Amino acid sequence: MPGPRQAPGSPDSPGSRRTFVVEADGGSRGNPGPAGYGAVVRDAGTGRTLSEAAEYIGTATNNVAEYRGLIAGLRAAHALDPQALVRVRMDSKLVVEQMSGRWKIKHPAMRPLALEAASVFPPESVTYQWIPREENKHADRLANEAMDAGRRGQEWRPADSTAELDTGAHADTLPGLPGLPGPSTAAGAPAATPESSAEARAAARAAVRRAVRETHRTASAAERGAGTDDPTALTAADELPVESAGPVEPAGPADRAAPAGQGEPSTPQVGWGADMGTPTTLVLLRHGETPLTPLKRFSGSGGTDPELSATGLRQAEAAASALAARGTVQHVVSSPLVRCRRTARAVADRLGLGVEVEHDLREADFGAWEGLTFAEVRERYPEDLDAWLASPEAAPTGGESFASVIRRVEAARDRILARHAGRTVLLVTHVTPVKVLACTALGAPPEALFRMELSAASLSAVAYYADGNASLRLLNDTGHLR
Repeated sequence: MPGPRQAPGSPDSPGSRRTFVVEADGGSRGNPGPAGYGAVVRDAGTGRTLSEAAEYIGTATNNVAEYRGLIAGLRAAHALDPQALVRVRMDSKLVVEQMSGRWKIKHPAMRPLALEAASVFPPESVTYQWIPREENKHADRLANEAMDAGRRGQEWRPADSTAELDTGAHADTLPGLPGLPGPSTAAGAPAATPESSAEARAAARAAVRRAVRETHRTASAAERGAGTDDPTALTAADELPVESAGPVEPAGPADRAAPAGQGEPSTPQVGWGADMGTPTTLVLLRHGETPLTPLKRFSGSGGTDPELSATGLRQAEAAASALAARGTVQHVVSSPLVRCRRTARAVADRLGLGVEVEHDLREADFGAWEGLTFAEVRERYPEDLDAWLASPEAAPTGGESFASVIRRVEAARDRILARHAGRTVLLVTHVTPVKVLACTALGAPPEALFRMELSAASLSAVAYYADGNASLRLLNDTGHLR
C-alpha cells in the first residue's frame, strides 16, 4: 500500500494536545466499479496540510471507498501523533451519521470497516462533521488521482500528486478551517466549548451503555438457548460500531442534530429515501429435482444426500442458460450438499466462474423424518409434527428447528454480503434457506415459512442496501423451465 505523504507539524504549547483535521473521501466509477479513496490530515489551527494518503482499491462501492478513506486518514493522523484530538470532516452523510452514533450500522459489509475506523483512536478523541462536497475537494481530488493511477495499472504516488495545487489548498490560503475552533475560525462558525465537549462525551458514553446493554441482552438469550420471535431483531453486532463511535462535531444550524425524536431514524428507513448506492443482490436458486422431490419426501441435510435426477440435470442447465442470458451474476455460492453443488457447477461453468461452498446454506436436518412423506410422519410422530408446525423453536424428531436454521442462514448471509458488497451473487441452496431469506427481507415472522411455495430450480432474488433495508425482488420464478 502506498504510504502517506507527511510534513512536520508545528509544535503545540507544552502540555497541550495537538488537534488534527481529517478530510476523507472515496468514490467508485460504476458503484460498484473501479474505486479509490483520498485523505488529508491538516493542522486544525493553521489549515496546513500535514499528510496525504490515497489508494486504488479495485472494484468496490462508494460507501466502502468512503470508509476506507476515513480509515486511511485516521491512521495517517495517528502516525503523526497518537495522542492527538481529531476532527473528521466528510461529505458522506452515511459515514458521518453512522460513526457519530446517530444511525445504526445495519449493512454487514459496513460493520467491520466502522469497527476498524473506531479502533484507531479512543472514541473520546474523535468527532465527526458533515461538510458540503465543495469543502472536500482536496480529498476528492486525491481519490480521483488514485482511481486514475489504478486504471493505468499503477499505484498512486505522493510525489506525483497535484491535488493540493489543483484545489488551492495551500497553508497560506487556509489560515483556519470553517466550523473548527482555532486562532482564525471563520466568522459565525461555532467553536467547541467546554459545555459542548462535555455533551459530546456524555453522548459517546450513552452510546457505549446502549451497546453494552444490547450485548448483555443477546448473551442472555443465547444462554437460554432461545431464538427471538423476530428474525430481523438487532444483534450485538449491529451495536458494536455505535459503542466505539465518537461524539458529533458541533456544526452550523443546517448540520446540528435535531431534537430527540426528530432526527434520522435509528432503524432502516422504509419507502423512498436517500440514494444508498448499488445494493448487494442475492439471486437464490433452489437446486434441481432429485429422485425424492416428486415423491414429496423430506430431504434435508441429515439424510442420504441424493444426486440430481435426469430431470434435475435438465433443470440445472435451463437455469444456467437463463442466468447466462441475464449476464449479471458475478459470484456463485453453494450449499455443500451434492444436489446444490451439481446445480451450481452447471451455472458456474456456463458463466466461467468458480463455486464457493457455504456450509450454513445447507437444508434443515429433518432427523428421523428424512426420506418420509408428510403422511408417514403424521402417522409415526404425530405429537412432534404438531409441535413443529406450531413453533419455529420445535425440531423434527432428532432434527433441527427452524429457529436454528434461521440463525445460521442469517449468519451465512451476513458473511456473503460482507465478502461481496455491491455485487450480484448467486446462492444455490434449498427450500428452507430461500424461504428464510425471503421472510427476513419482508420482516415476516417465521410462521410465514409454511406459507410459501418454492419449486425445484426456481429463482428468487433479494437486494440489500447500505442502510439495512432489503427488498424482495423475485420469488419462485420458473419461467426458464417452461
